Parts: sequence; C-alpha cells; structure tokens
Amino acid sequence: MLRAYAQSTLFGERYGDGPVEVLWLHGWARAARDFAEVAGVLAARGVSSVALDLPGFGASPPPRNSGGARHYAQLIYPALEELSLEPLVIVGHSLGGRVATVVAARWPTRVRALVLTGVPLRRSAPIAPPPWRFRAARTLHRRGLISEERMESTRQRYGSPDYRNARGVVRDVLVAMVAESYGSELAALESPVSFVWGERDEVVPLDVARWAQSTVPGPSSLVTLEGVGHFVPTEAPDALAELVARLVRS
Repeated sequence: MLRAYAQSTLFGERYGDGPVEVLWLHGWARAARDFAEVAGVLAARGVSSVALDLPGFGASPPPRNSGGARHYAQLIYPALEELSLEPLVIVGHSLGGRVATVVAARWPTRVRALVLTGVPLRRSAPIAPPPWRFRAARTLHRRGLISEERMESTRQRYGSPDYRNARGVVRDVLVAMVAESYGSELAALESPVSFVWGERDEVVPLDVARWAQSTVPGPSSLVTLEGVGHFVPTEAPDALAELVARLVRS
C-alpha cells in the first residue's frame, strides 16, 4: 500500500507488519517497485520494510530546489524519524546508495547497517566540458537570443540519455550528482557496510566497490554475484534478501 511520509513530500510502499526494520532506496529514474520482490521475501520471513520513491521519481513530487545526494539525504531524513525510533538497515541501489551513504555518515545513530549495490561513489574520470556548440547555445539562451524550444533541441542532441529524459529541477539534480564523490562520507561511516555487486555491472564497475571498501574504517564485506549486472534488486532478489535478513537477525 502506498503511504505518504515527510508531510507528503515522499511516498513509499510498506511491506510486512510490525516495526519497520529495513529501508530501501532505489536508483536513478527507477522507483520503489524495484524492491517489491526482495521486500516481499523478507515480509514472508517476518521482516517489515519500506521502499521510498525518492523526490522526483515514482509517486514522490520533485524537490523544490536542486542539489545532489547530500541535499536528498536532508529531504528523506524526516521519513526516517517517522518510520522507526530504532536504527534501520538501509539498502541503497545506485542513486539510492549515494543518499544512504550520506545519511549514514551524517546521522550514524539512525543506521544499524548499510547495504550498497551498484553505487557510483566516486567520479570515474574528470568531467569533460560540454561540446562547444552546446556551450554557445547555452550562452545565447541565457542572453535571450534563442528560444527555449531551440535550447531544448540542443540539450536533446548533446545530452546523455539520463539528461535528455530528465525535466525541470530533476535535470539540475542530475547535473549536481554527477559531479559528486563520496570519499569523505565513506571515511566517516560507523555502521557496518555490505557491498553487494553484480559481477557484470558495466554501469558501476566492481573496482568502485573495492575502492569504497578500502575507504570505510569499520567492518565491511564485499559480495560479488556471478552473472548479475547493475540491477541487483531485480536480477538477484533472493541473494539480496538473504544478506539483508542476516543483518536484521544480527
């Protein structure tokens, strides 16, 4: 059942009865439904959880202001307080893992354990400047010399698929996030961290998980899933459920 949180700025699906023990955070351009199968497996084992639609995705409205994962962490924090007085196991895929890492670093008492899968925790390469045609069009647009329609046509021509598909403030959120790296947050983590990576993840290679594990100061583990790609929650829900269940029991 879809429920509202944080004064209806966030919506999410509740799975199971009893106190909430797990929070699921989805990836870019995805939604809470990515966790339906894995959360259902845990609910059958008596573990209650909530999967949130992050701002601008699924049923949750876009944020009022743009910002990266650090901004999104502030936006979802009120929901954490509503879900449970006890620390939660937070599972984050891709974008959701960025947000979960910031939450765990800023509010360690709210996080019992952290599970990260397919998370772009560092910039893989220096960000290249946009093509000169795009930069020229942007300058002319800012000066009112070309229309919004023509500027949007330029964005569609030169932008990445995620950039082309995003609209409004969510597009600005994407621009902010691709420039971020989370080494400082990883180094500040106090809760145990489990990295769960698809062996065939071509979006966020396994080397990112190895680097991140070497950065965290506390207990951590790295689980590699053979034959699995970037979307661990939907490609390997049983394996993810088993790992999360162990963390809840511990």
